[in-house]
Amino acid sequence: MLDLGFVRQNLDLVRRKVRDRGMPDALDNFARFDQERRRLISEVDELRAVRNKNSDGIAKLKLEQKKGMVPAGSASEANIKIAERDKKEAELVEQSRRLGDEIADKEREAKALDERVRQILEQVPNLAHDSAPVGKASADNREVRRWGEPREFNFQLRARMKEASKNLDFERAAKISGARFAVYKGAGARLERSLANFMLDLHTREHGYTEILPPFLVSSATLYGTGQLPKFAGDLFKLEGHDLWLIPTAEVPLTNLFRDEILDAEKLPVKFCAWTACFRSEAGSYGKDTRGIIRQHQFQKVELVKFSLPENSYEEHESLTRDAEAVLKRLGLPYRVVELCTGDLGFSSAKTYDLEVWLPSAGEYKEISSCSNCEAFQARRANLRFRRTAPKGQPAKGQPKTEFLHTLNGSGLAVGRTWLAILENYQQADGSVVIPEALRPYLDGLERIVPPQKAEGRKQ
Repeated sequence: MLDLGFVRQNLDLVRRKVRDRGMPDALDNFARFDQERRRLISEVDELRAVRNKNSDGIAKLKLEQKKGMVPAGSASEANIKIAERDKKEAELVEQSRRLGDEIADKEREAKALDERVRQILEQVPNLAHDSAPVGKASADNREVRRWGEPREFNFQLRARMKEASKNLDFERAAKISGARFAVYKGAGARLERSLANFMLDLHTREHGYTEILPPFLVSSATLYGTGQLPKFAGDLFKLEGHDLWLIPTAEVPLTNLFRDEILDAEKLPVKFCAWTACFRSEAGSYGKDTRGIIRQHQFQKVELVKFSLPENSYEEHESLTRDAEAVLKRLGLPYRVVELCTGDLGFSSAKTYDLEVWLPSAGEYKEISSCSNCEAFQARRANLRFRRTAPKGQPAKGQPKTEFLHTLNGSGLAVGRTWLAILENYQQADGSVVIPEALRPYLDGLERIVPPQKAEGRKQ
């Protein structure tokens, strides 16, 4: 979420940046609601000042009464003055009561406007970093670099892919779960598992990440912290009768591990990685890539998450992207790095690099990882903070204030899409698939996958 004070003081800038993200109406009514809220708060402060003055007057009159102070003059004059004093006290008490009612009414109005302002800010995406190219859609993304040369095939790839695809069973998956699920079997299942283990080992042993195995079910508060709720509830699967949702990515539980906590600046960056299943309704895909395993309701992914000091987060972003690239390089898969334009950025991201792997059957590069710097956007929603170390000798009352962390995340990688990329790029003329050398230790030295026999699956 954006900082309210920043939006208020830089409204024209924020509006322009949000328009660049393709949401021209996101801040409609913000200024009107916010100004009305601030006016009410100012009026409440003024009414409280009057009520406090009344309270002082009432206290003074009560003190006179308690001390038995009698006004000067004759007895009748004194009685008149006492009556006037009592009347004045009653008037002040009644006025204070009316002021209290008015204050309560205005506070309720201000609270309602505060909620409306908060709801507006909840729908506003993160502001794109100044270096992100301005554009409307993926066609405006900017290619940064390429690695590897796409392979040329001297046989008909699609026919051979049909043989290799017998390691997947979509029909039985549809029988047990419905459309857009897959059953991996035999060597295909082993390859999927070996890929996840290879990625986790690479990131933990060489890149310095700590492996986490988080829950696959999370609360609404957890999804709010990373920005999926309330805006993207339609993209998620929720358990009926429970405040639990299936995770769309391990980014969600990993980023929330430190929710409402304060970290020491010296311990940053903190780097986590996790393998999980991911669950997405893909409600907005409208038929795009819905055949095969590109867009499934359930898929496996290894996720990378970092918590960083603000001044170091873009250096950490480049490092995280290189960590994800290392998987593709070790597997010998040609890819390119693309910087997303403002209109193609995810809701929480300020800057994103997509890694796109070469898929020969499609004759194009397809996304296999998104590496994003969310700056303080998620941290503000999830209350993720840190405190810098105070200079030596500084008194306790002068300890540094807490600040919001910067959060980063990226796929390292999507396992199913990596599985498909290997199947395609290492396809052989006889229908077998050569195993990349980096994976062979995870498959007991297996050098290639041979298509299963047609007899498999025969009723017993």
